[in-house]
Amino acid sequence: QTQLAESGGGLVQPGGSLKLSCAASGFTLAPYAVGWFRQVPGKEREGLSCVSSSEGTTYYSDSVKGRFAISRDNSKNTVYLQMSSLEPEDTAVYFCAAIKTGFPSVQALCDDPRYYYAADYWGKGTLVTVSA
Repeated sequence: QTQLAESGGGLVQPGGSLKLSCAASGFTLAPYAVGWFRQVPGKEREGLSCVSSSEGTTYYSDSVKGRFAISRDNSKNTVYLQMSSLEPEDTAVYFCAAIKTGFPSVQALCDDPRYYYAADYWGKGTLVTVSA
C-alpha cells in the first residue's frame, strides 16, 4: 500500500520545539517534491514549507520563516519539519504531501492550491497543539 504518514505531533508549550516526520511507504520518495501544510477548522489549508526532490531548493512561508526547517533523508524515505519557537497560533493539523511533476517551483507548490491539491500523495495529518 502506497501512503504518506505524518508523525511527531503532540502538545508543546509556547516557545517549545517539535520535529515532525513524513514517511513514505510503498514507494520511493526521492523523486518527489514534498511540502508541509497545516489546517485549522474553518480555515483554508496553509502551505508552510516545501522542498525539491534533490533538496536543492527549499521554500518557507512568511509565517514560519526563521522558525521551521525542512529537510529530507532519502535513505529513510522521510521528510522532516523541525519546528521551533512555537506559538499558540501554530496549533493545527499538519499534513505532508508529495508531488512528482506539474508544478513550476517549490514556492508555487506551497502557495498555490491548484498545485498542492494536485499532489500525488497526502498524509492523514498529525495534530500539533501549542498551549501552556
